[in-house]
Amino acid sequence: MAHDIQDNSKKDFTKNWVNSSRFLFYLQVFCVLAFINAGCFRLYNQRYKGTPDVEIQSSTKYTPEYK
Repeated sequence: MAHDIQDNSKKDFTKNWVNSSRFLFYLQVFCVLAFINAGCFRLYNQRYKGTPDVEIQSSTKYTPEYK
């Protein structure tokens, strides 16, 4: 009966450090790329749109106008 017991320690994620380290490496790469992609997408959507209507004093312009 002892030969019917299957040894699954080679398939276990915590026992096989080669497969687990490979999985964690690819997971880390995916997470970093996802954060970079999300940041770029957010910057693209929140980009500066148009010129704001800011009133500038006439005495501080490149060619100042004095009263």
